[in-house]
Amino acid sequence: MDDNKIIQLFFQRSEQAIMEVQIKYGGLCHEISFNILKNESDTQECINDVYLALWNTIPPERPDPFVSYVARVARNQSIMRYHHNTAKKRNSHYDTALSELEDCIPSSETVEELIRAKELAAHFDAFLGSLSKKNCVIFIRRYYFSESVADIAKRMHMEPRKVTLSLSKSREKLKKYLLKKGVAL
Repeated sequence: MDDNKIIQLFFQRSEQAIMEVQIKYGGLCHEISFNILKNESDTQECINDVYLALWNTIPPERPDPFVSYVARVARNQSIMRYHHNTAKKRNSHYDTALSELEDCIPSSETVEELIRAKELAAHFDAFLGSLSKKNCVIFIRRYYFSESVADIAKRMHMEPRKVTLSLSKSREKLKKYLLKKGVAL
């Protein structure tokens, strides 16, 4: 079903909207959630939370593109579940992926940093646009979709060490790019 028709079903408050999202984007939601949570039962619960969040936000939202909105909701719900599950634990796969970026991205603990977050997002988008398509896909798969290096290597038909090298070079480029743009690290 077309995304606009699915959104229209949400506006009509038809439960068919959830079924259509499940059919069209259930696999994407599962992949995003499982990459973060690494647990099937938590993933299934999280996907249900995604459907509820979509139901509660559409309307008034009319997301465009819809697939990006669904992916963002799935990622946010998964991260919330992850933080809930690991409140007293550290060093999981997700923490490891995020720790790789610590030297490249400034902390956002102050109000001023939260205000600057939009500027940082614009710089980040511009940086991603400067990468080759292959390096951009690797970077996004690792740091947005939380895929393991091994999974990225398999998907991209590469050796894991080459994926690791690509990520390392991209992080270094990001750091230099942000410094050049005057973003304090």
